[in-house]
Amino acid sequence: MPGLPQKLWQKLQNRKDENALRGLLDRRNLVDFSSNDYLGLARDPKIGELAGNMMLEMGYSNGATGSRLLTGHYPLLAELEVVLTNFHNAEAALVFNSGYNANIGLFSSVPQRNDIVLYDELSHASIRDGIALGKTKSYKFKHNDLNDLARLVERCRDKVDNNDSEIYIVTESVFSMDGDSPALREIAAYCAKNNVHLIVDEAHAVGVFGGGKGLVSELGLEKKVFARLVTFGKALGGHGAAILGANELKTFLINFARSLIYTTALPPHTVASMIAAYELLNSPNGQERQERLHQNIQDFRSSLVEFGLQDLFLPSDSAIQVAVLGGNKRVRHCAEILMQNGFDVRPILAPTVAKGYERLRICLHDYNTRQEIRTVLELISKFGNG
Repeated sequence: MPGLPQKLWQKLQNRKDENALRGLLDRRNLVDFSSNDYLGLARDPKIGELAGNMMLEMGYSNGATGSRLLTGHYPLLAELEVVLTNFHNAEAALVFNSGYNANIGLFSSVPQRNDIVLYDELSHASIRDGIALGKTKSYKFKHNDLNDLARLVERCRDKVDNNDSEIYIVTESVFSMDGDSPALREIAAYCAKNNVHLIVDEAHAVGVFGGGKGLVSELGLEKKVFARLVTFGKALGGHGAAILGANELKTFLINFARSLIYTTALPPHTVASMIAAYELLNSPNGQERQERLHQNIQDFRSSLVEFGLQDLFLPSDSAIQVAVLGGNKRVRHCAEILMQNGFDVRPILAPTVAKGYERLRICLHDYNTRQEIRTVLELISKFGNG
């Protein structure tokens, strides 16, 4: 089999030299502090049972058999979209195969030529990639900085024809690498006052905030947001995603979002599993899981002072807690110590984050115990805080 071209080999070698070479690791025998399964739904057999019953009722099918515009639209998909609109208080929902596909489809098709997209500088790669595939101009604003955003909006309006240009502002309700949140109320009010369109990626807020509905719903902003992304691969414990918005937006995406049009739809068992996951999330059991998760978040934050780590960790009220250590070598070493002690905590290396901001990313779950949390922090205080 032919080897890699020299240019590709050199890129891999550069990653090795920078202690940044990635690999696929299976650490299922360790205590989970790294997965996005915040509520433990990925490991709950009840979801499998409910999904199996749905499959038997509809007549079993292994696959969707085609794209949604051909043979891949089936009753369970339509049912899931009804569940999503009702649960998230949205007018319409359109299911995509993943959060990445949803953002690619939205941002590559909705903003048109002469429009402008302004995105938070820490926005997810799927947002950036979707924008890059489109025909619009885009500019980033300083992380969670409404003043910088407002200045950027004014500069952009001075350069464009307001009669032929729309401005879209993009942020995340919980940022995946920092775990923090923007001032969504203030941003939404600014967008409404200045007639610009707000898009919010809720990937890491669904299942965690607003009774599971997300931070937009917790703040009562559903009618002030042009489009929301919700994903099923985090707190819902499954796979797939949806764009929430107006009926007209759904119709537009069905006609123009290439990542929806030109791919086979999600298989029925996956969709049935997500209907079951939402049923569990919306039950008393789901509420108890959310309460346990928030208790663990509070215990984690209060323990930081005890272990002298309050300056090492970024502020966060979410399930994502981040210790910025700096340097790929140092972060890898600390993560290895944690792994040797039975804890799965992953290092986040440059270039995924900027050099100097390499970090340990700790994901909290409803099933983590207080003792597990304290032991992880004790180890970090010994091997990462210095």
